[in-house]
Amino acid sequence: MALSFDPIDEAARQWGLRWPGVPAMHAVTSLMRVQQLVQSRLDTTLKPHGLTFARYEALVLLSFTRHGALPLGKMGERLQVHPTSVTSIVTRLVDQGHVVRVPHPEDGRAVLAEITASGRAVVEAATRDLVDSGFALGALEPAQLEELSELLRPVRRAAGDF
Repeated sequence: MALSFDPIDEAARQWGLRWPGVPAMHAVTSLMRVQQLVQSRLDTTLKPHGLTFARYEALVLLSFTRHGALPLGKMGERLQVHPTSVTSIVTRLVDQGHVVRVPHPEDGRAVLAEITASGRAVVEAATRDLVDSGFALGALEPAQLEELSELLRPVRRAAGDF
């Protein structure tokens, strides 16, 4: 049930009666709420494909590579996640038949994750559904999406993303 008021606006009003930093508090609370909403919608779109967004991103990354394979460490760097998370993601994708683990051809200590035909098929189908859904951001126009990305870039840069 939709509220008759914006709860984040009300929280900001109450915040301002006690503490400074209302614009930052309002922005971060809005950002976190939108993240929850987008994550939920993405999960709903990907669920019929047996994927989470993290597993989907891993498959996309592998599909972008020349040979469809990457060392797990390189995947973690590119996905910007902890090595333990990459291992868990890859394990789930292996269990689903979308990825296989193969020995690194040059480094006997390393293992590659390699996308399978099943993985390629599911990433294509899931991508069609995500694109059709507007990646859960269909309320925004293309120019607004570009503006949003540019607004968030300095925050990502300051955090060391790139």
